[in-house]
Amino acid sequence: MKRATFTFAVPLFFIPTATARAATEGSSDHLLDPAVLIGVATMLVLAKIGGELFERMRQSSVLGELVAGIVLGNLVIIGFNGAESLKTNATIAALAELGVIILLFEVGLESDLKEMVEVGLSSLIVAVLGVITPFFLGWMVSAYFSPDAPTLVHIFLGAILCATSVGITARVFKDLGKLNTREARIILGAAVIDDVLGLLILAIVAGAIRAAATGGALSMIEVAFIALKSLGFLVGSIVIGHFLMPRVLRGAGRLESRGVLLTLAISFCLALAWAAAKVGLAPIVGAFAAGLILDEVHYKPPDGRTERDLHDLLQPVSTVLVPIFFVLMGLKVDLRLFTRVEILSFAFVLTLAAIVGKQMCALGVTERGLNRLAIGLGMIPRGEVGLIFAGIGATLILPSAEGVSGPVITSAVFGAVVIMVIITTLITPLALKWALGRKSSRKREG
Repeated sequence: MKRATFTFAVPLFFIPTATARAATEGSSDHLLDPAVLIGVATMLVLAKIGGELFERMRQSSVLGELVAGIVLGNLVIIGFNGAESLKTNATIAALAELGVIILLFEVGLESDLKEMVEVGLSSLIVAVLGVITPFFLGWMVSAYFSPDAPTLVHIFLGAILCATSVGITARVFKDLGKLNTREARIILGAAVIDDVLGLLILAIVAGAIRAAATGGALSMIEVAFIALKSLGFLVGSIVIGHFLMPRVLRGAGRLESRGVLLTLAISFCLALAWAAAKVGLAPIVGAFAAGLILDEVHYKPPDGRTERDLHDLLQPVSTVLVPIFFVLMGLKVDLRLFTRVEILSFAFVLTLAAIVGKQMCALGVTERGLNRLAIGLGMIPRGEVGLIFAGIGATLILPSAEGVSGPVITSAVFGAVVIMVIITTLITPLALKWALGRKSSRKREG
């Protein structure tokens, strides 16, 4: 039955472009362009098809959604222009941004601060090395391939390489029954710290770029202020939310209407995202903080009804909104750029820097007897956070040395980042299974 649904759904996109355009021309009564409706429907269907195919290959569904967007966005190569308007549509961009906020909210919910503290020093050193080394390698790669670009462009590309998407790694450990091992806990703890450090770097670099775009420059005092403001926002939000939200949810537990927990959770997420934007930070910082806070909070419904997990309640929302972001990122990849040798070379060296940079994490393990190689390999995948950073960079404008303004992340660089994300996500499961199997074989031989 599922296969029949997919077969029926695929042609939907190829039917309506002219129809939607005619409907738009024939009526001005709609506040929403009807072409957006069929565009979003197409993006969702293709995202699910792509996700299904990649999951059957035991890969992340995110890759399938990205590839679906790449295929859809590059149909122009064979003369089909129906998807071109989706790349710049403001409504779809807004839906994608909501998807990013929900995604970072989920990342926060899945991050366990207690576990991070429990694994302690090893996670901290692993995370710091896993941020510093890729950051400078990314800076160097960008400076080598684009020597005339502003320094802030190189710094931003370095920031993109800092992130770690630990979902792939966690699934491999789970499949092998090793999710509770010390190595897995160190990686999961380090990934939380990575996310926090990455968001701090993003706030500082984005602030510097905005200052440069207006002809100014950030002093070291201003840089320190942005860093302290970001850290203060995260810590303050978590502390206040830790005391406030349990009381709010206890009061909400008396309400008998449906969907109370989900409504309050999303409202809280959006409110913190708004607060982050108001203090000059990216909204995703607030969404991440909201997830960290609500990860510890429990909601007890009235009348003895079964307690529902927030992750499960949020699933339908994220299932609809998050794929729009990944398909839109794929739509913006122009495969025609990769006919140029220098772009392919840049993508290859950037991917190599992303992989090698995370291997320094193995040096941060302070305990004896642990599989250092597995920890280094487990930190490789970049996934959603790297794409979010690249998407933000594509919206930031910076003047060049000649005075010509352009995006910090150009279409060529964006395509190279997407290739890096895909490759690092694909190779991690295979490399990690090999490293864990290698350790087990040695133990048996011993």
